[in-house]
Amino acid sequence: MGAAEYIDEQLKGNKVVVFSKSYCPYCTKTKQLFKQLNVDAKVIELDQRDDGADIQSALASRTGQKTVPSVWIKESFIGGNDDTQKKNSSGELAKLLA
Repeated sequence: MGAAEYIDEQLKGNKVVVFSKSYCPYCTKTKQLFKQLNVDAKVIELDQRDDGADIQSALASRTGQKTVPSVWIKESFIGGNDDTQKKNSSGELAKLLA
């Protein structure tokens, strides 16, 4: 399975997906936010996968965003940590999760 197929499989199988790196402070903030909201997010730590660089490249091709976290809700790209935090503050995140 290639990186694009893996991404598709994860997005179809999970309501919330966070492509992350275990050492990334912005990723940690995003994961903490979903935990505080009691949202069961599927977290994929790219630095702990042999194909992590390929997945990150495939995500960048899809979204134009080269950095992590890469947050997806219901198969739609939401953005990174800043975007996710702003959507939470505005109430938009709750609507997306509903």
